[in-house]
Amino acid sequence: MNNLITTYAATCLLLFAQCGKNQDSSKKEEGKTERITYLESNEDFANPERGFYRYSQTTSSNYSVLNAATLKGYRNLQSISNANYQVYSTLVFRYFILDDVKDKDLTPTFLSNVQKDMDAAREAGVKLIPRFVYSVQQTAGNCPEGFICPPYGDAPKNIVLKHIASLKDVLHKNADVIACVQIGFIGTWGEQYYTDYFGDPSSNGSQRKLLDENWNDRNEILAALLDAVPDSRMVQIRYPQQKQRFIYGVNATINSAALKEEEAFKNTDKARLGFHNDCFMASSNDVGTFEDYGNTSSGRTSSANVVDVLKKYKMADSKYTVVGGETCRVFESISNCAPVGRAEEAFKEMHYSYINAHYNNEVNNKWQTDGCMDNIKKNLGYRFVLESATISKSAQVGGNISLNMSVINRGYASPYNKRPVYLVFRATNSQNFVKVLLDTDVRHWYSGAIKLETSVKLPTELKAGEYDVLLSMPDDYESISNRPEYSIRLANRDVWEANTGFNKLNHKITIN
Repeated sequence: MNNLITTYAATCLLLFAQCGKNQDSSKKEEGKTERITYLESNEDFANPERGFYRYSQTTSSNYSVLNAATLKGYRNLQSISNANYQVYSTLVFRYFILDDVKDKDLTPTFLSNVQKDMDAAREAGVKLIPRFVYSVQQTAGNCPEGFICPPYGDAPKNIVLKHIASLKDVLHKNADVIACVQIGFIGTWGEQYYTDYFGDPSSNGSQRKLLDENWNDRNEILAALLDAVPDSRMVQIRYPQQKQRFIYGVNATINSAALKEEEAFKNTDKARLGFHNDCFMASSNDVGTFEDYGNTSSGRTSSANVVDVLKKYKMADSKYTVVGGETCRVFESISNCAPVGRAEEAFKEMHYSYINAHYNNEVNNKWQTDGCMDNIKKNLGYRFVLESATISKSAQVGGNISLNMSVINRGYASPYNKRPVYLVFRATNSQNFVKVLLDTDVRHWYSGAIKLETSVKLPTELKAGEYDVLLSMPDDYESISNRPEYSIRLANRDVWEANTGFNKLNHKITIN
């Protein structure tokens, strides 16, 4: 490895922040290198695969294809219905409600329409978060739960497995515009709870927990979905215990080991399973999110100890996986801004990359009126601030230059999908440029301070002349790698080039 990437402790982060504070783009020569410091921007702006997502849904019985122009508009600052805030969005959640195929195959027309949605997303410069479900309806009645009674309206295992297999081709073909995929399929809303076929743990069911056979059936569905989703993309599950019992078996305890850094960002099941929480900060256990659902030989419990253990598990695991979701109701003691609540703290602890812009706006509106919404909008996912860059002033054709960069990730998480980092050399008298791939992985640029120190070998096609030096972090997929909308923008003043997707380092280098 040519690079040394170091994430410092919080105290070191504070030191970095102070060093860069109130500095301008003054230049200082250090031997044959030049050091430039950069001003941080407080601006909110669109960046790929993070932030507040826009909600959409369609049904297999009456399909409404996504509109590219509408999706493109989401990238601009827009108001949200019944909300007192505005957001930029590069993510679109897509409910695919399979309401008329619960006992039959997916039709070619349906699959063609899914492809049209993917095409619209690609044209618009956004990415989708798909969830395939059978019902989003709840029927109130004379049952213990009252507000929702069986039958719930999902599909049996054999149908689910056939549907997942049918989706594999379209999911693989469109991995470039899929941010991640949510597990779905089981239960109302695809939330794995109110289900007719996979064990009903609610008070409506007789067992009120999940049996070994229920866990095995659920694991079979998850294994099929992991196979149908391309290896480059993560699958989000609803409850932390789902991951434990999938990776370690149906008898796995809540003390099962979380993902470690050396295991992260691989093509393994353990590394590819992230989390979506559809009741973020809504109760002491997030409405059953942090709960032990038992098995054949053990009971169900949501004691304070269970909640604490599962939260710590998710805190550790989520550092290396994709996390998102939505709020579902106000829980005054924790869901508000500090000092009354701890919303921002929880986002940071659980490494959130995205949240629903539309629901629950009773909670989201409180963040706006109480003053923490601006921070949440900017810090969901990654937010890279370049503090300084030291680069050689000159080099010989085909020679080496030194690069020393200091960056702070002020966001709650690092990027969860692979993307390259390039140093770009662009001729000062033309728009011709050459890119050099840096030996670093932005998925390891965790919250806090990052140092990148490397020696860069100049390609031989870089001829003698003067060049501007820029930084590029495009999408990893060739199909959209040249699209500026899919490139990461640094949170600095006067560095972003919207037409190229490059970040100007304001360095010039002479190649002799």
